[in-house]
Amino acid sequence: MGALQSLSGQPEYVDLAEKTGFSFEQIGVLHKRFKQLSHNEKTLRRDHFNEIPDLACNPIRSQIIEAFFDRRNFHQNGEGTVEEIGFEEFLVVMSHFRPPSLHMTEDQRESVRREKLRFLFNMHDTDNDGTITLEEYRHVVEELLSRSGALGKETAKSIADAAMLEVASISMGHMEPDEFYEGITFEHFLKLLNGFEIESRMNIRFLNMDTTTLCK
Repeated sequence: MGALQSLSGQPEYVDLAEKTGFSFEQIGVLHKRFKQLSHNEKTLRRDHFNEIPDLACNPIRSQIIEAFFDRRNFHQNGEGTVEEIGFEEFLVVMSHFRPPSLHMTEDQRESVRREKLRFLFNMHDTDNDGTITLEEYRHVVEELLSRSGALGKETAKSIADAAMLEVASISMGHMEPDEFYEGITFEHFLKLLNGFEIESRMNIRFLNMDTTTLCK
């Protein structure tokens, strides 16, 4: 408890709390997990994530790992990837999985939703060209549906397949024969997922913690 209390006296943790929305206690818990993953080193590398058993069987394992090293997710408008990350970058990426506060205004909630969807979009826009393919969109829908817990994996897959075909008919149905399909842009992605309740479904459990509890 004394260690957690001491965090509030460190300016960098005050800054991190403001930047991520995590409380000092939550930052303390995540810092402990960071040190466990990095073997007490100051930075995390991709191979550190390979040691997490629950992540090994995740169907989008590679995208999740890359998200932690993608500069676009550091709140700095950067591009490209890095080879290792410090605790601040780790915490900023983790904040994308934090459920919105119950005390948020509608505007704040909408801002959080857009930020989460941008993070999700970036995860599948692996070449950073501003678009994702129809197949990548199908994977997004399947992941969101299967995480809800209300649907079985095969049911979620069937709905995702139907969603992909629907997008294809909307996006490609009105194209001329010589036109080239360039993929789904972020603005289109926002409209397509308008009916999905993304805020509580984007959580992460492979770090031996449940981010659904990281809500003030």
